[in-house]
Amino acid sequence: MAASPNVRWDLSALFSGMDDPRIAATWDTSLARADRFAERFRDTLDTPDVTAAHLAEGIREMEGIYQEAAKPANYAQLLMAADSADPKIGAFLAAQMERFSELQVKIMFFELEIQEMADEVFARLLDDPALDNYRHYLQVARQYRPHKLSEPEEIILEETANTGCRAWVRLYEEVMANHVFRLTPPDGGEVQELTEEETTKLLRDPNREMRQAAGDALTQGLEDLERVVVFTYNNLVQDKRVGDRLRSHPYPEHSRHLANELDKSTVDLVIDVCRANYGLVERYYRVKREILGLPELTHIDRYAPLFPAKAEVPWEQGRDIVLDAFGSFSLTLADRAREFFDQNWIDAESRKGKQGGAFCSYNTPDTHPVVFQTYQSHYDDVMTLAHELGHGAHASLSRAQTYLNYHGTLPLAELASTFGEMLVFEKIVAGATPEDRLALYGEKIETIFATVFRQSSLFAFEQKAHEARREEGELSPERFGELWQESVQEMFGDSITLGDQHRGWWAMVGHFFFAPFYVYAYSFGELLALSLYEMAKQGGSEFEQKYIELLRLGGSRSPQELMATVGVNLDDRAFWEGGVAAIERLVEAFERQWAELGPRPAQV
Repeated sequence: MAASPNVRWDLSALFSGMDDPRIAATWDTSLARADRFAERFRDTLDTPDVTAAHLAEGIREMEGIYQEAAKPANYAQLLMAADSADPKIGAFLAAQMERFSELQVKIMFFELEIQEMADEVFARLLDDPALDNYRHYLQVARQYRPHKLSEPEEIILEETANTGCRAWVRLYEEVMANHVFRLTPPDGGEVQELTEEETTKLLRDPNREMRQAAGDALTQGLEDLERVVVFTYNNLVQDKRVGDRLRSHPYPEHSRHLANELDKSTVDLVIDVCRANYGLVERYYRVKREILGLPELTHIDRYAPLFPAKAEVPWEQGRDIVLDAFGSFSLTLADRAREFFDQNWIDAESRKGKQGGAFCSYNTPDTHPVVFQTYQSHYDDVMTLAHELGHGAHASLSRAQTYLNYHGTLPLAELASTFGEMLVFEKIVAGATPEDRLALYGEKIETIFATVFRQSSLFAFEQKAHEARREEGELSPERFGELWQESVQEMFGDSITLGDQHRGWWAMVGHFFFAPFYVYAYSFGELLALSLYEMAKQGGSEFEQKYIELLRLGGSRSPQELMATVGVNLDDRAFWEGGVAAIERLVEAFERQWAELGPRPAQV
């Protein structure tokens, strides 16, 4: 296996450990503040003479309470991601979630009262300068007016969530993170016990027999967990159905659209653009099949390297590549990313019990964000590092906002991460040999396909799965597999054949479990960033300043308002087609590079 750096994050800006006395003190203080908050503001908003100053005072106090309470909750989640095998951490996480729910039920009345305000009163307050900083928060809160329940009902749902949907999500994450995938090497060597992350990495091995062994190990491992995972997902989908019915959401993804502050028409436009261009996927993989010299590509060949593995990229080299690339566009961006290395804000080590995947946790604006990944010294790990540090720089710049305006919506959250990846890709490819350049183009195209086209196919799977669960009742593993194969195969057309063992691989997509319909945000964000990146290459320093300012705005405005600051209309199909055109140019460059390099013996 590739080398992994001994790099662990420093979370001391939050707490020093699970036994840090500041954790209990934070809850004691926060809960006492919540009691005083209720005494001061309950039944004071839904009145004709309420003042903007009073409402602003209440929002500031609520914001302060939530900011402090978020710290132990975030800390527990980060510990769990880093070591989900430790039962003490699991118990600690459960305790923090329970305390957060205890606080939540004390102050949820405030937002419910905002939603109950008469239209004319709300309009008057919204125009008052005293609420300038919270105008966007108020507008978003108001959008949920048709979907709110009574306070007693909201309290019941919040208190039961920790033993309901949140418990099911935790069960899924723990069993996946701690399950052992047993790989039998093709040379007949000793069986290896691997994590999911380590096993999926082997789907990129140049040896096809090793890729098949990895596919076999994944399939068998998922079959071992099938009863638990399928039952868990059935329950989570049904739980969402009940919640949607109670809150009058007209269709399964409606609540996600509200959270993302996007109209259905805008999302449908982006997904339609993605699906209309699935032909690019077929076009690329036909060339890849020719390069690999295989009569047919299957699910185990999708990420096969075009040539023997390149030299490893040590952690220090990966760091320098990312920082140099960021600095070539913006010194501000590079400085914000450099903090993560200098201040130990990254957890990159591979170890048992560590959850798979990668993320950036924003935490709170008065602390700092952190990045989580497993770095195994491959070029794709460098790209993942660039992706997460794009998020990290965005989060760092957004600390200019107060807590309620700190987090942007999911689709725009992917903007800086994808932008960062493109900066790094262009830097790497510029200095590569012809053969490496071809391989790098291939890797980049496959990453973009995974983010744009695959995520749109995953969105289709979720739509079908939720609809089928509502119409047919509890679904079998076979039914989920059927919907999965149908949705993903559509993207590949006849360029890749998804074998039967692929039918169960939907179970590895954690977003299906913990964030229903999250996935389309990746398609949205990637296309958005690709189009914006093309604008950046034409805009020079003026665009760089606008881009940095856009990141500093965090979530203080709607997606439409934020993108308007850089001259983008999210309902313009031509803009989205510009992102697809950028992908097609990469495919064309890949085809040209292959034509120039010429056929050679397959490396499989």
